[in-house]
Amino acid sequence: MAKKEIAVVILNWNGKSLLEKFLPSVILYSKEAHIYVADNASTDDSIRFLKQNYPAVKIIQNEENGGYAKGYNEALKHVDEDIFCLLNSDIEVTADWLSPILNIFRRESKTAIIQPKILDYKNKMYFEYAGAGGGFIDQLGYPYCRGRIFDTIEKDVGQYNDTTTIFWASGACFFIRKSVFESLNGFDDSFFAHMEEIDLCWRAHNSGYSTKYVGSSTVFHVGGATLNTTNPKKTYLNFRNSLFTLTKNAPNNLFFLIFYRLILDGVASLKFFLEFKFSHILAVLKAHGSFYLKLPNLLKKRKIARTNLSLNTEVKYYNVRSILWLYYIRKHKIFDQ
Repeated sequence: MAKKEIAVVILNWNGKSLLEKFLPSVILYSKEAHIYVADNASTDDSIRFLKQNYPAVKIIQNEENGGYAKGYNEALKHVDEDIFCLLNSDIEVTADWLSPILNIFRRESKTAIIQPKILDYKNKMYFEYAGAGGGFIDQLGYPYCRGRIFDTIEKDVGQYNDTTTIFWASGACFFIRKSVFESLNGFDDSFFAHMEEIDLCWRAHNSGYSTKYVGSSTVFHVGGATLNTTNPKKTYLNFRNSLFTLTKNAPNNLFFLIFYRLILDGVASLKFFLEFKFSHILAVLKAHGSFYLKLPNLLKKRKIARTNLSLNTEVKYYNVRSILWLYYIRKHKIFDQ
């Protein structure tokens, strides 16, 4: 197989129907790339379907379903291209989606991670929840996006057609230099799924790299194809992994940040109670239990990171102190506010 600059790597778990629907657009519009499907020990006939219909697609078979984090860590050991594009199986790409991103990588050596504009496949005039116009984070570690703050999703009217520095890129369509991915030891396996991309972007940020959003590249994402927002397991992973990320990466005042976060998680549980979402309250409690159990290991990882990385504590990771305050109290519902 002739060497190309970029590899598009699609993680698959029992996703034959998604591959049938979305792989054709990836093949059609990704001439600059080699295309891989990394299979997380699927029990459907995804592999047979690929071999019969897309023999040019390279298949990597993982021994177990280690989720997004471990799945990609294992699969990317077998990929040699200089740039990885980690692409969800429920994404439709568009014509010329790769070239604007490749141009940024070629011009900017300190840009390590990039995401395109992510619109909603089911409602293509609107941004999609998981990434939208690029990710940011507040001081307490709550993530939000240009184009999507909590449940408020903006219509795409060209307001985010720019190229700009962001804090985190969506794992739904995540470009990263192979050299940086390897130097940072990839994703943290303990996350399983959800927010591992924010953790990796934060570690890249602490190492002096930047993450960019390129609005001239567009993809459409279905979202929730593996775990939808009503699933308590998603709630568990989001609350737990957010605490993991904050503990590992926040530069200072960690005790106070975690203290305030735990209080606000309690407020979120009260909101679930008022909405009769009792399984989600249990998910938050389980998330906290897992966090306490893993805390010694997280503090060990934090210590290693602060020792090994050129961590610049003067560079802020957040651009607002509390997105909760701005959104729920000040009623600032869109990013420009």
